[in-house]
Amino acid sequence: MPEGVRRMGGYFLRRGVALFLALTVGLYLTIFIAGMGGYMDKIIEADVRFKIAKQVQDDPKYQHLSPQEKHDLIEQLVGQELERLGLDKPFYLRSLSHLGRALTLNLGRAMNITSDSGSKLIANILLERLPSTLVLFSTASLLLFFATLFAGLYLSRRYGSFLDRLSVALAPTSAAPGWFYGIILILIFAAMLKLLPFGGMVDAPPPKSQLGYLLSVGKHMVLPVLAMFLSAFFIGVYNRRTFFLIFSSEDYVELGRAKGVSSRALERRYILRPTLPVVITDFALMLIVMWMGAIILEKVFNWPGLGSLYYEAVQQFEIGLVVGETAIYAYLLALTILALDIVYAIVDPRVKMSASSTSA
Repeated sequence: MPEGVRRMGGYFLRRGVALFLALTVGLYLTIFIAGMGGYMDKIIEADVRFKIAKQVQDDPKYQHLSPQEKHDLIEQLVGQELERLGLDKPFYLRSLSHLGRALTLNLGRAMNITSDSGSKLIANILLERLPSTLVLFSTASLLLFFATLFAGLYLSRRYGSFLDRLSVALAPTSAAPGWFYGIILILIFAAMLKLLPFGGMVDAPPPKSQLGYLLSVGKHMVLPVLAMFLSAFFIGVYNRRTFFLIFSSEDYVELGRAKGVSSRALERRYILRPTLPVVITDFALMLIVMWMGAIILEKVFNWPGLGSLYYEAVQQFEIGLVVGETAIYAYLLALTILALDIVYAIVDPRVKMSASSTSA
């Protein structure tokens, strides 16, 4: 095996191990916080006790029992339910068990929430909601990436023009989150103009044909995608335009102009290529931020994805689901960072040299 390949392989292996350790610590902290250090067990136990006591008191077949017999029956049923839920063990032991299951995405069963198919397996619930979130946020991210890239290039060629000054002036509008723009868009296009649906992912009842179903999903995606686009477009354009302006003033660009290199070639070879690591990093982190910001936006648009599921899980004390979603986001973040390292090694030779030097 060539020496350079071996060193790069060792570098990426160490990076992967470091990311896995960070992921493990982050997941355990999530488990500890979601469980309130064990206090959540008492809340769940009280809820279980209330439901079983009400069931025993209201069920006609238990009416002949004496108060003491009802009390003993309630205690027996509560004990069985707590054992089924695993709450008969200390929190610190269960937290380690939760951590092992979270790392392997073997998350057990939910207590109250089910998938559309009726399954209580957390993995099935998450896998059912994951495609909806990925379709929505990946579409918005790709549109933002290419729109801000080309708009930034265009404005960098026209520094000081009216459009350039306007884009700079509008950059602070990105301080508002996507769900804020979503509420405004719903009021305009759904409530007032009645052109687009208020929310959801598909019409009810869903169209029977595949084409009709896809068109219905596309119609429901317009407002949430537009909301995310508006919340990030102008700051993205400002960032791209600023980087392109910085690199366009470098000496080697001026030398290329003096040699008669065409404007397109200058942009492609001398400006766009050196900014690729920055652009790729910005895009990758934008993906993660969008996924993590899905909770409120999906609730505003009633989008059946991981964000709305997370909201339901918190409301119903579904610790397993909260940990499961956090594990998915953590793995997405870790894989994104690792993929960034690989992409850097491809597009930026300086990363290769630093990798080799650090592992030497």
